[in-house]
Amino acid sequence: MNPAIDRTILVDRLAFDDRAYILSSKDSPGGRGINTSRVLHSFGASTLAILPAGGGRGTRFEQFLDDCGFPVTTVPIENDIRLNLTITDRHGLTIKLNEIGPQLDPMEVAAIEVAVEARLGETSWLTLCGSLPPGVPSSFYARLIERARSRGVPTLLDTDGDAFAQGVEAGPTLVSPNKQEAERLLNTVLLTRSQSVAAAKRIHALGAQSVVLSLGSRGAIGVGPSGDLWEAIPPRIDAISPIGAGDAMAAAVLWAHSNGNAFSDALRWGVAAGTASAQLPGMSFATLEQTRSIHDEVDLRPIGA
Repeated sequence: MNPAIDRTILVDRLAFDDRAYILSSKDSPGGRGINTSRVLHSFGASTLAILPAGGGRGTRFEQFLDDCGFPVTTVPIENDIRLNLTITDRHGLTIKLNEIGPQLDPMEVAAIEVAVEARLGETSWLTLCGSLPPGVPSSFYARLIERARSRGVPTLLDTDGDAFAQGVEAGPTLVSPNKQEAERLLNTVLLTRSQSVAAAKRIHALGAQSVVLSLGSRGAIGVGPSGDLWEAIPPRIDAISPIGAGDAMAAAVLWAHSNGNAFSDALRWGVAAGTASAQLPGMSFATLEQTRSIHDEVDLRPIGA
């Protein structure tokens, strides 16, 4: 719902109150939904990205997507889409600065809903990704979850704030928050493993059928459809750029789900994809082979209730 041109800037070093020298700069199409489609496509899955696009940046964004390899449906809007900045140094220290996004009017929002509903009869999953730009009601994702459920289509919700809170209550099939998103949803701080496990259980109780709580380098906590609890711990790696690793994790979990894997193994695939992606520079995503090479190294453990 809030695509962006992602500008990734590599600098020599990031230090407080001191200058940094730009070594390289690269623009690419971004936003959680686009990132999810990129990973799914690279894993061999069929995916369609639906998104609003407007202004000069929207035109550039669509040009970037000409070579993405998967189909895209764009809904025209009047205002420019956003530009997001990721600044990282050679040691992996990263700063991410996101614009809020364009103002959408009610007719533009309605047009996006129509575009999504028109595809529900021919899809196996609906993924609802990213922040909502100004003008889009926080109930937007929740409404689409309810409509997808009425058509028998499972849903993945990957968002934040009020949209996440209302979306969870609508009963999505799967949610994949990171630590900070879970903290904001539950109005708490997650410092320990036991607190993270309790948070995943609370999100499950709010309405999500399954939960994948991403903890970055500590892996993830998962709650399956029957309430079964799992922990997936990644191998130690030298992370280069963790930005986008969460998007890779969500996409890999969805890919494994769609292939009929058990929830626990889908969690393992997700952590493997996130870990493999964190080893790559800039906004890069691991291939299926890179993910597979880490899959068996992920320590998957059941958690006693």
